[in-house]
Amino acid sequence: MTRYKLIFAGGMGAGKTTAIRAISDITPVSTDVENLDLTQHEKSLTTVGIDYGIVQLDSQTEVQIYGTPGQQRFDFVWKVVQQGALGTVLFVDHMAKEPLAQLVYYVEHYLQDDPQTRLVIAVTHLDEAAAMHTQRYFDLLAERQWTIPLFFIDARERQQVAMVVNALLSMIEAQIA
Repeated sequence: MTRYKLIFAGGMGAGKTTAIRAISDITPVSTDVENLDLTQHEKSLTTVGIDYGIVQLDSQTEVQIYGTPGQQRFDFVWKVVQQGALGTVLFVDHMAKEPLAQLVYYVEHYLQDDPQTRLVIAVTHLDEAAAMHTQRYFDLLAERQWTIPLFFIDARERQQVAMVVNALLSMIEAQIA
């Protein structure tokens, strides 16, 4: 059996838990509790541990997905989850107060720990802020000379989450081969 370990990371409320629920072939393990930090995000529940789901690609291949908490105070969990991971989908909440700053923070965090980290960016919540331009994400990546695949998705939609996961798996397979 071939197993791939992937991480779903990013800020609070970016859609990591929702994406795991959308794509997992098992009932996901969730560590959501009541959100007591409403200044950071107004959602009612938040992840404080590790969420977990599995996608069965075929009878011999599965993708294990680990969702990390979005609050920076839990960054010690991020380091533990990173061990043995082949890549990371970085979720960015387009509705966050400063989504570009959030994107920079998480990309730099993951590249700092491992400059060879395979990253894919998934920007979510565009349906809630259609007037905010998406070009600024492309401009930021170009300014920083980051060649990271960028997707705009609805984390509730299995096919859209699968597209991002498949893009990351393609990067991994291309680099391993």
